[in-house]
Amino acid sequence: MISLNGINVSFGGSTLFDNVSFLINPRDRIGLAGKNGAGKSTMLKLLAGEQSPTSGSIGKPKGVKIAYLPQDMVHQHGKTVLEETATAFAEIQQLENRLTEINHELETRTDYESDSYSNLITEITDVSHRLDILGSGNMDEEIEKKLRGLGFERSDFTRQTSELSGGWRMRIELVKLLLQKPDILLLDEPTNHLDIESMQWLEEFMETFDGALVLISHDKKFLDNVTNRTIEISNKKIYDYKTNYSQYLILRQERREQQEAAAKNQQKIINKTQILIDKNRAKASKAAFAQSLIKKLDKMEIVEVDEADNSSIYFKFPPPAHSGNIVLTVENASKEYPGKPIFSGANFIIEKGDRVAFVGRNGEGKTTMMKMISKQTDFNGTVQLGGNILMGYFEQDQAEKLDVNKTVYDTIEELAVGDVRSRIRNLLGAFLFSGDDIDKKVKVLSGGERGRLALCKLLLQPYNLLILDEPTNHLDIRSKDILKRALLDYTGTLIIVSHDRDFLDGLVHKLYEFREGHVKEHLCDINEFMRKRKLERMIELKSVVKPKKDEKVKPAATNNTQPQEDSGKKIKQLQSKINKIESDIADLEKKISEADKILGQPDFYTKPDSNSVLAEYQSLKTQLEEKFKYWEEVSAELSTIA
Repeated sequence: MISLNGINVSFGGSTLFDNVSFLINPRDRIGLAGKNGAGKSTMLKLLAGEQSPTSGSIGKPKGVKIAYLPQDMVHQHGKTVLEETATAFAEIQQLENRLTEINHELETRTDYESDSYSNLITEITDVSHRLDILGSGNMDEEIEKKLRGLGFERSDFTRQTSELSGGWRMRIELVKLLLQKPDILLLDEPTNHLDIESMQWLEEFMETFDGALVLISHDKKFLDNVTNRTIEISNKKIYDYKTNYSQYLILRQERREQQEAAAKNQQKIINKTQILIDKNRAKASKAAFAQSLIKKLDKMEIVEVDEADNSSIYFKFPPPAHSGNIVLTVENASKEYPGKPIFSGANFIIEKGDRVAFVGRNGEGKTTMMKMISKQTDFNGTVQLGGNILMGYFEQDQAEKLDVNKTVYDTIEELAVGDVRSRIRNLLGAFLFSGDDIDKKVKVLSGGERGRLALCKLLLQPYNLLILDEPTNHLDIRSKDILKRALLDYTGTLIIVSHDRDFLDGLVHKLYEFREGHVKEHLCDINEFMRKRKLERMIELKSVVKPKKDEKVKPAATNNTQPQEDSGKKIKQLQSKINKIESDIADLEKKISEADKILGQPDFYTKPDSNSVLAEYQSLKTQLEEKFKYWEEVSAELSTIA
């Protein structure tokens, strides 16, 4: 569909891409991998046509439609959410206008045998086909489905886009791209502003998306669930893996080990050859032989070993101070802003050693509860810390609250006490601040660097309660893994808000869901919670079956009770079927989750039964897809009679 041929990109004398070539095929699901600065975002800009290569070519078929969501964009204002989203159908409006023009022209022409008349017939077929693909007949329904899938409520549709945060405006742009049904979708960190449920909805949407996808994301679970091909950018070249991110990591390590072995063997040959050259170059009778060896070395292509990206934070939290058994008590707590209630009737107790996640859609009160616990906002009811609690609080905007005029070193030094003062440089080194970096002013740091510095401050006290609001926002996948490992080793009490499912997996054992003004406890892990929400959301987003415009609604029977009895019996049968299907779905998802863990083991592909396990895994995936289709069919039948 799109071919990159010998692409070279240079900036100010440094080369980013050197003779890069690859092909994007229809329905490819590609994840771009590589360390920060490798060129992932530049690659998307090249594909989108927003940047040109220094040399080489990019081949695109005529008429191919490309949609691009950058990390940063200029948002338009002056429209409601619904009006702005509807601008995605500009192509439909243009096509419908063109269809009207063609029909009018065909009505007035009589040169039926001419080439121009034949061309009009061909064009009307193409235009009609494109309109069918875009779904011109159900625009309103498509807009509502996608807006609600990405977290908007119907009450949001009439709000001005200027009232929304940057994250919500980004969602509108994403909805507009999805509605355009492009041939190729380019997404640069789309999950940065999505909550867990919106990410899951987007994953499900991508299963039926007919186009190709090229994606950049630091969300490992999202990459694994969406992509089936990983293109790594490393050392100005690309490496193409026909697999998802987790398996790519395994294969990449194998490739690097092979490179190291080949480089070591080559160096042995070079050393032996050099000894022969030194031994014979001084002898007149052996000079020609020595020269031939020199030419052989000059022509040898040196094996390159991919640079290992070891730039990961590494640290351990200090042992927590002793605390009482009851860490936090919340009784009948509620919060509202002027004219906007957030939640009410929140009741829960968190005990020593608990590992808890606050989950739910954006704007439902997770961060608000964090602020209530830390006494940073007023509220009604009781939110009380237990005895001897020393709380460390990482706020979502913690990085923005740093003193920009202080240096990195001074930021830590002013809070350090005791023996920590002698370890400040080591501490900063663990968070990738070394050498001259520690003397930089905070104002010149990137968002990621500020985020790491804010995290570093949590190591200055032996906190026995950590409350972390989106701590992974500015971290890459490797650094997230290091933070997760440190939190797994932490023996205090943990309360965390995160939309990263892979980060939460295995880290928390209890969840509090903030939803529709209430707080509900779930005694399960994140995977079990997501399975429950998936089934619930399928019901919520299911369109109510309505009679067609030209279809009259039949009046209900009044004298004969038999149809009503039959209807009641049928409803019970269908509900029973749905319950059985949902139980089967839960069992299959549990088996798939267990299989995912097996497939993720480093030595899986060396085992003799790996092929049969993979075959069984694919069979489970197929069964799950069939169950979901069956669930939809039975639910649709139930909605027509219930």
